Amino acid sequence: QVQLVESGGGLVQAGGSLRLSCAASGNIFTINVMGWYRQTPGKQRELVATITSNGRPNFAESLKGRFTISRDNAKKMVYLQMNSLKPEDTAIYYCNAIINFQNYWGQGTQVTVSS
Repeated sequence: QVQLVESGGGLVQAGGSLRLSCAASGNIFTINVMGWYRQTPGKQRELVATITSNGRPNFAESLKGRFTISRDNAKKMVYLQMNSLKPEDTAIYYCNAIINFQNYWGQGTQVTVSS
């Protein structure tokens, strides 16, 4: 059973940093793009960043310079390094990946930034 599991969320003060991890597991033959999205109550899920299998990143314009996405193909993992966090970054962060040509989502991990 293919699944994505996020970890690393938590409570952090404004200006702090946090590193999220996402591990893919199961009967996996191919993984194409991987990425991160986030969602707050009353709002639609929005793109944070994606990264191709060759390591090419794509960021939401407003997050460039603060967040960094990376991946380890051997470990089947994708990471999100978040720096200079702001209260408006508070959200549930979801891992996303195209695995075996299908779209998968993780269960989400809560990130809360206090002011």
